[in-house]
Amino acid sequence: QVQLVESGGGLVQAGGSLRLSCAASGSIFSINGMGWYRQAPGKQRELAATITSGGSTNYADSVKGRFTISRDNAKNTVNLQMNSLKAEDTAVYYCYMRGMRTIPGGAKYHVDTWGQGTQGTVSS
Repeated sequence: QVQLVESGGGLVQAGGSLRLSCAASGSIFSINGMGWYRQAPGKQRELAATITSGGSTNYADSVKGRFTISRDNAKNTVNLQMNSLKAEDTAVYYCYMRGMRTIPGGAKYHVDTWGQGTQGTVSS
């Protein structure tokens, strides 16, 4: 099994900052992509930012210039620094990982794993 544990959500005023962290653990063989998605009330889950194992990043247009994603490959962690927050950034933020896991016997399987979500609320 592979688990993702998120931390760092909370309540902040508009213009403020939040930093989200996510740690992957379990029977991980390799991690390709990691990222953050978000789901606002009454809306579908959408991409916020992703990062590959090589460090290439991709951001939603709505967060470019304000959010920065980073990862530590040695620690299997990914972070999202969110600055200049707006009320429309209010959402549950989900960590995501794509990679491969191992099972007893040595077989490897592709895995897509989600965290449980962490609430980020921006008051206007």
